Amino acid sequence: MKAIPYGRQHIDQDDIDAVVTTLQADFLTQGPKVKEFEDAFANYVGSKYAVAVTNATAGLHIAVMSLNLEKGDRVITTPITFAASANCVRYAGGEVWFADIDPDTYILSLASTKALIESKPKGYFKGIIPVDFAGLPVDLEAFRSLADAHDLWIIEDACHAPGGYFIDSKGDKQMCGNGSLADISVFSFHPVKHIACGEGGMLTTNSKELYDKLSVLRTHGITKDNMSENHGGWFYEMQSLGFNYRLTDIQSALGITQLTKNSKGVERRNEIAKRYKDAFGTKVKYQALPENSYNAHHLFIIEVKDRKALYVALREKHIFAQIHYIPVHTLPYYKEIGYEGADLVNAEMYYEQCISLPMYPTLTNDEQDFVIASVLNFVEN
Repeated sequence: MKAIPYGRQHIDQDDIDAVVTTLQADFLTQGPKVKEFEDAFANYVGSKYAVAVTNATAGLHIAVMSLNLEKGDRVITTPITFAASANCVRYAGGEVWFADIDPDTYILSLASTKALIESKPKGYFKGIIPVDFAGLPVDLEAFRSLADAHDLWIIEDACHAPGGYFIDSKGDKQMCGNGSLADISVFSFHPVKHIACGEGGMLTTNSKELYDKLSVLRTHGITKDNMSENHGGWFYEMQSLGFNYRLTDIQSALGITQLTKNSKGVERRNEIAKRYKDAFGTKVKYQALPENSYNAHHLFIIEVKDRKALYVALREKHIFAQIHYIPVHTLPYYKEIGYEGADLVNAEMYYEQCISLPMYPTLTNDEQDFVIASVLNFVEN
């Protein structure tokens, strides 16, 4: 059997045609496709505004900047995430504080976050960056209540979760990134994510003020909005120290066609997850699904006692499972600046046993059956 990765992009002819058409058009960057992609994405998740950027890391960077994070400000996030969720705070000179994860859902624990906040004086922390880990939506209604009680902002790292949602206490569907509960949400268009642009990211918000800040920060801090009759069409102003974080029209064209297929892709991801769960039963532990939540399933993670041996055994069969993630506070950079002693028991226990199995819409049932049989052969023998 051919190699089976943990994730992969799928490019159809309509994706290729869209890119070729854009290559033959007048604009390769800073053209109409970027705004078209932004509008389509905002409509998909239900937000008022969307800002396309070069990648999700860039998006996280300007998100904290737009919320006025300054040197020494403290922000709470999860240790079980890609390092960028924490690094963005460091880019702005802030301090990262980690709360523990829930041992069943693997996402940032509300109780651990609340305890950390309440252990310090009011105003000690500036914000929270919860992560919709593996595609499972964070209960942003509960986090919003906690944040409001302590005057904190929220950046939702939704990189794993376009198409995910939960039902709130009023019975309303809260799509990941819809802007109703987080100040800003951030998505990724890396090839192994749901929507592949090669590289790329999107920020969503319902705040016009934040939208304006983000739009300027991603373009060198430059705007042409204040042109007057005293100046010509060349005139612009640099109003802040921004960055070149623009997405191209080429990538946006690909993102537009990829976005149209995401709903069906997420449905297929959930079918794959159900097949895994039905096959494994109680033989392995996997991510819990809270009531009224719909997991977008970027990943399907299980826990086994001898994770490394399973990792090796699967690779011998050309099943390229992956580990998500090494706890951020244990990475050398964070250890060197004093995070090594953090009391994050659930995160560290999870890391010792976690492994991500293949999860992508084009995974066939035969390929998945081979993965399932290989895992069961390992855990049952």
